[in-house]
Amino acid sequence: MAEVRIAEDWKAILKDEFSKPYFDELVSFVKEEYATTEVFPAGRNIFRAFDKCPFDKLKVVIIGQDPYHGEGQANGLCFSVNEGTPFPPSLKNIFKEVCDDIGTPIPTSGELDCWAEQGVLLLNAVLTVRAHNAASHAGRGWEIFTDAVVKAIAERKQGIVYMLWGSYAQRKGAIANPKQNLILHAVHPSPLSAYRGFFGCKHFSQANNYLISLGKEPIKW
Repeated sequence: MAEVRIAEDWKAILKDEFSKPYFDELVSFVKEEYATTEVFPAGRNIFRAFDKCPFDKLKVVIIGQDPYHGEGQANGLCFSVNEGTPFPPSLKNIFKEVCDDIGTPIPTSGELDCWAEQGVLLLNAVLTVRAHNAASHAGRGWEIFTDAVVKAIAERKQGIVYMLWGSYAQRKGAIANPKQNLILHAVHPSPLSAYRGFFGCKHFSQANNYLISLGKEPIKW
């Protein structure tokens, strides 16, 4: 079984996945990629979404596709970038919608650690990518693993907000029960689609109203 450096509570929940043959193959592939080419995020940040958002604190799930493949961008949280990195277009649009929805000023940093630490799981479907080569690690096993993550959440937790932006995220999050959770759908925040329904979706205020209705602390978006 592959040794995985991941937050202990998640490790306990996902331990069966780590012993499956597909995961051993995935680990071998990822190790080889890091040894022979430039891969993002940094190896220590592959499971950072889980480390920053412990399972017992989980309130919101946001699903992305794969990490940013540009230099210095990916940091292990979907849509997030490192301090000092210019905002990619989708992140710029997310901040615009937050501002329009609940009035939070657009921040100076695109690092979303403050969301994750409040219980927002910023989960990419694929957790690694070769530099400057989008989706280069797709189809290698990460999708099976992150499907198992979403399934584990759906089976163990209720009262979770799922923000599913775009058809890819919506398919991945389809396992969540809409009677027991708040499922929010919109188009992807990419400039190609944001004006077709991401802007004005008001997901951030809806999420907070739902959390408050359950007696939970709202997210400081």
